[in-house]
Amino acid sequence: MGKKSKRYRGDIEKQPQAPMALGEAVSVLKKFNTTKFDQTVEVHMRLGVDPNQADQIVRGSIVLPHGIGKQQRVVVFAKGDAATAAEQAGADAVGGDDLAKRIREGWTDFDVCIASPDMMGLVGPLGRVLGPRGLMPSPRAGTVTPDVAKVVAEYKAGKVEFRNDKGGNVHAMVGKLSFDEAKLGENIQAFVNHVLSLKPAAVRGAYLRGVAICGTMSPSVRVIA
Repeated sequence: MGKKSKRYRGDIEKQPQAPMALGEAVSVLKKFNTTKFDQTVEVHMRLGVDPNQADQIVRGSIVLPHGIGKQQRVVVFAKGDAATAAEQAGADAVGGDDLAKRIREGWTDFDVCIASPDMMGLVGPLGRVLGPRGLMPSPRAGTVTPDVAKVVAEYKAGKVEFRNDKGGNVHAMVGKLSFDEAKLGENIQAFVNHVLSLKPAAVRGAYLRGVAICGTMSPSVRVIA
């Protein structure tokens, strides 16, 4: 672990040890907004799932009420009317063979990749490049869809994807520290509620075991779950 900055060490001293109500936790987190850049706020949820069991995987996506404070770069594999609609919805790049060639050559300067079902024969072989970066289109994530324009619009509005990691934890970006407390709190609450609604039927015992929020360069604050 590298040496922490004087600013970070000062924030650690202000870090509360006990979990607190969401509104209070957001207020504390906002006090850590002392960097020169606008920190991204993340929520981390510890779940009582067994990530090795296929019927206990927690994954999905949600359009947050107030966006995430970041314009996501979206590319789309589509042709014909679907391609035109994707462009009109604000996609940053739309194509077929040409787009696949760029990605095969190593271009991954985007946040989301969406594909219409008829393009998956072309997209499938790109898994070697897209898969390790979490960019591979997937029907389950909603990024393989006949309505590419609708999904482009959702991601441009602040849609976030999530999937539990190997430890059974879910992480997501939920805004910026510059957001006012009410908007940040509403985004966090919407995300937590959505994950709670996805509780797998196979889970036994406590599903939600802990919630914490933090900024890119700030200590975490635990929230009463």
